[in-house]
Amino acid sequence: MQIDLSGRTALVTGSTQGIGFAIAAGLARAGARVAINGRRQESVEAAIQKLEEDTEGGSFIPAPGDITSDDGAREVTGAAPDADVLINNLGIFGATPALEISDDEWRRYFEVNVLASVRMIRSLLPGMKDRAWGRIVNVASDSAVVIPAEMIHYGMSKTALLAVTRGFAKEAAGTGVTVNSLIAGPTHTGGVEDFVYELVDPELPWDEAQREFMAKYRPQSLLQRLIEPEEIANMAVYLSSPLASATTGGAVRADGGYVDSILP
Repeated sequence: MQIDLSGRTALVTGSTQGIGFAIAAGLARAGARVAINGRRQESVEAAIQKLEEDTEGGSFIPAPGDITSDDGAREVTGAAPDADVLINNLGIFGATPALEISDDEWRRYFEVNVLASVRMIRSLLPGMKDRAWGRIVNVASDSAVVIPAEMIHYGMSKTALLAVTRGFAKEAAGTGVTVNSLIAGPTHTGGVEDFVYELVDPELPWDEAQREFMAKYRPQSLLQRLIEPEEIANMAVYLSSPLASATTGGAVRADGGYVDSILP
């Protein structure tokens, strides 16, 4: 299967590290010109330098800015106003006992994990419709379906993102633009390593800590290990490609079999 995104421009939010970085690299290897987003100019420049080293011939656009504000989102979309592919990857997560989640935290998770994606879609979808081609992928989570007891505010935000995806797919119906969610399972990133050590003995070596975390907190996983960011990126690149033309309005899983369901 050959994925060719030559001539396409992609914008990946939160792409200076982790899953977003891996998706940006995958899109660049497929031939897309990729706008890299982070809140700080310095982190964006550092990410682009590493991406250029890792992806031979890759083409990147700096798109710094905080998309949780209207002004920041305008700054970011201004760097790639004619983006053909939008990957809404930016997100926050953390463990907090259910009864200790404050109103401000509920609002913050909704603002960052849901409304920021809505803001980006609202800005870029009209142009995609006018050009009769586009791909929007919202990076969701297994937590959207299997709400984790230790972070229900995060689960709530990702469930809402599934609804946002389905709704905007209907808005784009018949235009050549597809809108999908990517349900990522427990993934090995720096932030997740910190999260794991919040829940297990911080003195444990990483391999042992990971095994204990998966056995105790994510026993549903059929992989029985954390997913690598590149494995999530492979699905994102496919959904961004012409090959996924018949997939829209869906919640496509790259979850390691975590969600106990026979439907996607």
